[in-house]
Amino acid sequence: MQRGVMDSSPEIAASAFVSEMAYVVGDVTVGERSSLWPFVCLRGDSGPTEVGEETNVQEFSMLHGATIGDRVTIGHNVVVDYATVEDDALVGMSSTVQKDAVVESNCLVAAGSLVTEGQTIPEGHLAYGAPAETRPITDDQLEELVRVQELYVEHAATYRDAELE
Repeated sequence: MQRGVMDSSPEIAASAFVSEMAYVVGDVTVGERSSLWPFVCLRGDSGPTEVGEETNVQEFSMLHGATIGDRVTIGHNVVVDYATVEDDALVGMSSTVQKDAVVESNCLVAAGSLVTEGQTIPEGHLAYGAPAETRPITDDQLEELVRVQELYVEHAATYRDAELE
């Protein structure tokens, strides 16, 4: 469901896949070939929420006042609240990225992690735990980020072309 509020309406690229069970409201932009899966909530009611190109936001995730880059995977049941996730990153299932936090490019936030308010995860690092600690990402982990992101671009195209909402 897409709705306008406070003189702002979502802008969603024609090539994006948005499930009919996703809730998208207000000042929200979604880029080319991105996907919003069932039970996702994107709120742009008190600040813009931006999702880049070829980015996937998986089931039960919530983005509020968030900036999400290109080729990002937001796993199942993730909260990103007034925070930034830069290009080519993956935020694992059931993780939270709090206000003013930044997950830089080529990062992996492990499942169940908490990136605390104002924390920056440096480029090319794995963040794990609650609160998140960091270490450099491995080549295998970086390859997995790319594999998952590319898989979801394919899934989105399949769903969109089949007119599955």
